[in-house]
Amino acid sequence: MSDKSLHNTTANGATKNVKDINFWGKGDMFRLLCKASSEEEGWMKSTKAMEIPEQGCVIQITTQQRNPDGSYSLAEAVAFVPNVKIAEFHTSYEGTLDTDLDNIPVTERKLVPMSWSEKQIMSNK
Repeated sequence: MSDKSLHNTTANGATKNVKDINFWGKGDMFRLLCKASSEEEGWMKSTKAMEIPEQGCVIQITTQQRNPDGSYSLAEAVAFVPNVKIAEFHTSYEGTLDTDLDNIPVTERKLVPMSWSEKQIMSNK
């Protein structure tokens, strides 16, 4: 068995790094908010969110740690946060934030109140 790939951040990236991965449904239903990992030390921590339109978000926090025998321990926590949505930010090549540029990759995601507009999100960053 090969070493675990701890650095994947999207379903597309996982497909490239894990040769026998299979998906049923939408592989990116949970959107990554933040992640830190070390393949050398064998640990990974991530926070993901799944938006339920007009309701809020389900938050999933995952911690994986390689044990001395090479196996992994896993801990997860899941909670529902009402009245928030996921805001995605794109950093342009000039370093400015823009929410309208579909061709620029997402560089940050945040949970924000549902009542916030994109303009308020940008001014409160």
